[in-house]
Amino acid sequence: MARINDNFLKLKAGYLFPEIARRVNAYTEANPELADKLIRCGIGDVTEPLPEACRRAMHGAVDEQGNSETFRGYGPEQGYDFLREAIVTNQFAGLGINADEVFVSDGSKCDSGNILDIFGPGNKIAITDPVYPVYVDTNVMIGNTGEADESGAYAGLVYLPCTAENNFVPAIPEEKVDLIYLCYPNNPTGGTATRRQLEAWVAYAKENQAIILYDAAYEAFIQEEDVPHSIFEIDGAKECAIEFRSFSKNGGFTGTRCAYTVIPKELKGFTESGEEQAIHQLWSRRHSTKFNGASYPVQRGAAAVFSEEGKEQVASLIKGYMGNAKLLREACEKIGLSVFGGINAPYVWVGCPEGVSSWEMFDRMLEGAQVVITPGAGFGAAGEGYFRISAFNSRENVEEVCRRVEENLG
Repeated sequence: MARINDNFLKLKAGYLFPEIARRVNAYTEANPELADKLIRCGIGDVTEPLPEACRRAMHGAVDEQGNSETFRGYGPEQGYDFLREAIVTNQFAGLGINADEVFVSDGSKCDSGNILDIFGPGNKIAITDPVYPVYVDTNVMIGNTGEADESGAYAGLVYLPCTAENNFVPAIPEEKVDLIYLCYPNNPTGGTATRRQLEAWVAYAKENQAIILYDAAYEAFIQEEDVPHSIFEIDGAKECAIEFRSFSKNGGFTGTRCAYTVIPKELKGFTESGEEQAIHQLWSRRHSTKFNGASYPVQRGAAAVFSEEGKEQVASLIKGYMGNAKLLREACEKIGLSVFGGINAPYVWVGCPEGVSSWEMFDRMLEGAQVVITPGAGFGAAGEGYFRISAFNSRENVEEVCRRVEENLG
């Protein structure tokens, strides 16, 4: 008898974004005449072309693969040195991170789920609420939770409420936890953590021998100078944190796939008997066993993000998306809605009109305005009463979305 992993049966409905896609498909099938009017501001997928510098680098790498003298087969699982060194030089200069502490992959979503492979059972896990669904669902899949209640909260997880009152940065838990998921700039709320707040989290983690799983996928969108770009800007973080980053949003690699995870050699976990064990060594072993490395052409394209030309082109992309976020913020504020985010992140987090639930708001925007948004409830119980609008779109589409928002909600 072939046994399945019963933990998968605990998962609630479908993963959020496929569920949105299912509802949108059902709507367009029922209303084919409106399909062309649909504007998607739900999933955080980029819309603008890859930077020219990246495309040119990938073309060159593909040409190399057509010559026996420059052809490359299997590469190093951890990533080519040229990319790892460029990452450290351009992203972590002065922070004491070494190139061999950077692990290149095909996505930070993958890494944030796969990281659980090296942590054993019995860890107490803290999750922000609302939360990027992958953090929760992968813990369910691996067996770190019990069943979900009516609100969708899973037994065994410690939920940290993020609300307008605390600026969407949770309070330090009073109880001891072992693994802590933090994401700043935050998806979905667009909020940021101050240096002092991150210092408090690092102090808590060190005191409790906990590890922070820090998702910095949106750090390139930070506009304000006093907002930290990396958890490793905080003293002591190398002893208690892992950082996930991606080329998806800044360089437009959502379909090209390239990311990286930073695991300092100082970081330690503990065996069942209480002995210290370097996390770096475990992740390197896992990475080498289950992953054959991101492709050579893609890594060449990613390295081109850090060229002078690439930096200028990425800055232009970010400026465009953040300009979109500003327009969306202003449109929602104009009609009297409570608006958050959109300043240091490409997401605008909006309070629903009084008496309207998140999924009701989703239906209202889809059916009344032909605009796809993301219901806040899909990110956890604390997301109920909010919706997220993605700024990843063309300026023309965003201007039209703003017009429809004002027309349908004003």
